[in-house]
Amino acid sequence: MTFQDLPTHLECLLSEGEIPDDNQGSADGRLGPSTVVLDHTSGFEGLLFVDDDLLGVIGHSNFSSIRATTCVFKGKWVYEVLISSQGLMQIGWCTLNCRFNQEEGVGDTPDSYAYDGNRVSWTCCLIDLDEGTITFCLNGQSLGTAFSNIKMGPGIAFFPAISLSFKESVAFNFGSRPLRYPPLISSNKLLGYIKNVLCTAIDSQEEKLIEKSSSFWQLQGEPTVLVTLVHIFNHFAPLMCKVYLVEDVLMNFLLGILEGGGSVDEHPLIQQLLDLFWLLMEDYEVSECLKQLMMSLLRAYRFSPIIPDLGFQIHYLRLTTAILHHENYVTFDVLRSVVFFYIKTPLRVKEAGLEELIPTTWWPTQFDKEVSRNTREESADERLRRRAYERGCQRLKKRIEVVEELQIQILRLMLNSKDKGTGEASRYIFLNKFRKFLQENASNRANPTVLCPPEYMVCFLHRLITAVRSYWDEGKKKIPDYVNSEEAYVPPQLFYNGKVDYFDLQRLGGLLSHLKKTLKDDLAFKANIIIDPAELQATSMDDLDEDEESGAAQRPFGSATATGGALTRPSWLSSPTLGRANRFLSTAAVSLMTPRRPLTPPEKVKVRMLAVEQRTEQDIEGSPGNDGLLLGRPLEEPDQPITEKSLLEILDGIVLMYNLSVHQQLGKMVVVSDDVHEYAVALKDTEEKIARCPSRRVDILEELQKSQKVFAEKLNHLSRRLAWINATIYSKEKMFDIYWLLRVCIRTIEHADNTGSLFAFTPEFYLSVAMNSYSALKNYFSSANSMEDLPGYEDTLTQLAAILAKHFADPRIVGTDMKDSLMQALASYVCYPQSLRAVERISEDQRVAMMKNLLAPYEQRPWAQTNWILVRLWRVSYIYISYVLHLSNALIESDLQSPCPSHLLQRHMAELLRQDKEMGASFLNSVLNQLNWAFSEFIGMIQEVKNKILLRVLEMTVTLVSEIFLDWSRPSAELLLRRLAQLLNQVLNRVTAERNLFDRVVNLRLPGLESVDHYPILVAVTGILVCCVHGPSASVLLSDPCFQLHSIQHLLGAGESDVAGADRKHFSLHAYKDYISAEEAQKVGQMLDFLTDESKQAAASTPTSEEDLCPICYAHSISAIFKPCSHKSCKERDLSKDCHFFKVKRVFAQNKLKTSETC
Repeated sequence: MTFQDLPTHLECLLSEGEIPDDNQGSADGRLGPSTVVLDHTSGFEGLLFVDDDLLGVIGHSNFSSIRATTCVFKGKWVYEVLISSQGLMQIGWCTLNCRFNQEEGVGDTPDSYAYDGNRVSWTCCLIDLDEGTITFCLNGQSLGTAFSNIKMGPGIAFFPAISLSFKESVAFNFGSRPLRYPPLISSNKLLGYIKNVLCTAIDSQEEKLIEKSSSFWQLQGEPTVLVTLVHIFNHFAPLMCKVYLVEDVLMNFLLGILEGGGSVDEHPLIQQLLDLFWLLMEDYEVSECLKQLMMSLLRAYRFSPIIPDLGFQIHYLRLTTAILHHENYVTFDVLRSVVFFYIKTPLRVKEAGLEELIPTTWWPTQFDKEVSRNTREESADERLRRRAYERGCQRLKKRIEVVEELQIQILRLMLNSKDKGTGEASRYIFLNKFRKFLQENASNRANPTVLCPPEYMVCFLHRLITAVRSYWDEGKKKIPDYVNSEEAYVPPQLFYNGKVDYFDLQRLGGLLSHLKKTLKDDLAFKANIIIDPAELQATSMDDLDEDEESGAAQRPFGSATATGGALTRPSWLSSPTLGRANRFLSTAAVSLMTPRRPLTPPEKVKVRMLAVEQRTEQDIEGSPGNDGLLLGRPLEEPDQPITEKSLLEILDGIVLMYNLSVHQQLGKMVVVSDDVHEYAVALKDTEEKIARCPSRRVDILEELQKSQKVFAEKLNHLSRRLAWINATIYSKEKMFDIYWLLRVCIRTIEHADNTGSLFAFTPEFYLSVAMNSYSALKNYFSSANSMEDLPGYEDTLTQLAAILAKHFADPRIVGTDMKDSLMQALASYVCYPQSLRAVERISEDQRVAMMKNLLAPYEQRPWAQTNWILVRLWRVSYIYISYVLHLSNALIESDLQSPCPSHLLQRHMAELLRQDKEMGASFLNSVLNQLNWAFSEFIGMIQEVKNKILLRVLEMTVTLVSEIFLDWSRPSAELLLRRLAQLLNQVLNRVTAERNLFDRVVNLRLPGLESVDHYPILVAVTGILVCCVHGPSASVLLSDPCFQLHSIQHLLGAGESDVAGADRKHFSLHAYKDYISAEEAQKVGQMLDFLTDESKQAAASTPTSEEDLCPICYAHSISAIFKPCSHKSCKERDLSKDCHFFKVKRVFAQNKLKTSETC
């Protein structure tokens, strides 16, 4: 055979075994007319509408059936059906003996077989009467063998048939038109021919063909082989443009090459095939083929079932790695390739084989009914179960690590910066697509359908961290001046030089358009960046135009549409007026100066900011005279190379990705652990009930045993599922990744903070990730992975404490939500001993500044978190918190932590209030104002009084710095003491009065007010009284017109009225021995005796003349006179600056005896 005969020979080979067409006349293996149509004369049941060509049909009754005019009894046959509606229909094959009715159709009767095609699609029905099988394909993709061992033999022949319900419609193709999805025989043959050619060599001496390994084949081989391959590819190339052929033929063929195991490098045939693709096919054909191949692998990986050895996932990932190894591979959309880095959690434990991997289950049992941790040792049986469970978890983890390693290899190939070839390196293609991926997810939060699923994001983040760190450390080995990955951070110039697009994300200092106007001088001085005034004015006018345009209509969200399998860029993202985050320095004139060069009018250099998809390697990494991403290094930033600049932008994207959805997903997956805990409590409670159940109550015992069985089965399922989640999400390695990310954010914030005012350019999400990642490490990861085992744990806690202490009141941060988040994070920080000790380890200046900010007046700032922070630092807060837990009667596991007071911070607070008299008075006035307001709105605010713990803050202040009230040499001491006495008397009168509103609220136990009780309020009031009521201060309390001795006697259960009834249970601090020591109760008794004696002496003294009382309040003696009108008042009215009668501004004067005022 010559080369001239080769095309004809290929045609003959490809035609062998093909299914005959209808126009071939009478074919062997079939009976009936040569042109096959639907039998509308006798082969139907029910009412149907048949098209004129007798190929289309519409159901017009409940359930109608119809068959074709031709049957087959041997050979291989196929027909296609276009399903154009979405209702009930059954498509397949039937014999002549099948009898259909309005309820039974094709597939419901003996000797009929059908596929339920309830979707708009092409269904292909294949019958192999040689093997006795029936197969269905959907849109060209085989659904596998549906039926085998079908009935065959003499008298048995099968008709194409369909049953469909009312208004359902289909169209048949029995071969009168070309099949939309032809059989795969030709494609399989051609791939086999290609493989045979690659494994064949010509022995020129003996003039014969010899077999050889494909690993020795080279593209520059013998011309005979190449010419043969050209003829094969003439038939093969057009087929590879069809999606279903790529998925069902090419992908399976390549997977078959890797079935032998071994590394990807041991299978060069895949690389050789890809070489031939690029050589013998058109570029557009190769690109489309490889794109469809990657998409097919993605779909196969995503929907592959979970088996014990994860074989399917490993198989698809190995082929993906082999394709990416080729020098001409196509980098695809990150949004889609993220699927390759996801390891899905099995919903059914049995199908995933977890019962074989983890035969023994275990769950924590060390708790009692109140869910408090039990310190007793675990039993020997529990220890054996736990160890067996842990061994099973380790086996599962090792299998998952194989998949993770392949995923990391894929990412490393995508991040390769040395594979330029004739085009752009993979890393820069990936970087631009990665930034676009982040943009889509950050800008379309209101349209979840276009967002990457958060469970994918979690896995992608961990693999990306590992890949980036590996390249980072490799760079460190090559260039020792680089920073180690353990010390990685994002330099601050990325936040203000406009080289990285942050979309419309908020900055700490507010809008970027505002920052670049107000801080342009700081940019010029610190970062050597000068903005041309003309450009600055132009962008200002542009912002005004944009604000006017957006005033009437909201910016559209979710405008991305799917085109060619990828998300397109929303139109508004490409707008020339897109705001503020993308245009800073985008067209500005920028001048770069050396640090020592004076700020004289410099030579301006125009810098144009390219769109993400237009950037090149030089735009990112820089070039001689161009710093790339690190343009505008501030003077405070060290002049040391960090790493490759592209890795810095990827690291920035990792932080943003955690903020977008990873943290929320980490919190969401904890629910499985919570479910295990709840079922374990229920099981333990049921077992205790079984142990207590009387033997005579067999019915109750049976119900309890059923419940026990249900709980045990559920726990077995959940414990295995939890093992999977711990291995994929909460493992120790994943914990190290989150910890590394936390440290990256801390160092980034510290470097940005050193730039002074330029800190305002930092995106808000860096602070959010720092707080959230610490919260995740503390609350989400299992107890087996302790934070104390992390390297540098205490130093990291101290660094984070310094950030929270400094920035919760930082004037450079303007966002209200961010300020609240920082305050809440600091409040959480002081609740736990370890983190509170970290706060104490920060520098003294930072501690003092933090306490000073906490003691600032409450006006125009949130005071709830401030009170919580202060009261957690107070040494007696345990009394209040433990009693609230006692009242709740709910199973709460340490939501309110045991007290961990800080004497060091208490000392700082006392010194500040003692030394700064003005601040002390202002702080206490704001506390008293809030309390007065709360008790004036008593009905609605009583729960708020409990929540805000204002009284406890007041108690702490009185105890630590009592001289603020008692040292009357301070100008505000007497006034503060009188206000304090007035407040205490009002609280006591309202709370202790018999059968009043508060008493009724306590007794009703209304929903939401279960924990409102006498104790939390009265114990704080008692602490204040014990501390400050002695000597002259007692006279101020007794002289208050609201003072009632029996209200104070109520504290110890004394002084109750007889009308209350003997059966009424009275409040008394003596009843709370678990919370109040005998010594504390004794101090209360002494205080009560002292006030009783002072009250008797005051009652026996000569009453004040009415003429000497204040004419406004009639409660206090006259101590001030207004001049020249001579009107009089007491010093309680000293808060007013006007005469109460004339309302005229007066001049304030003071002497030793009384206050003299002029109106």
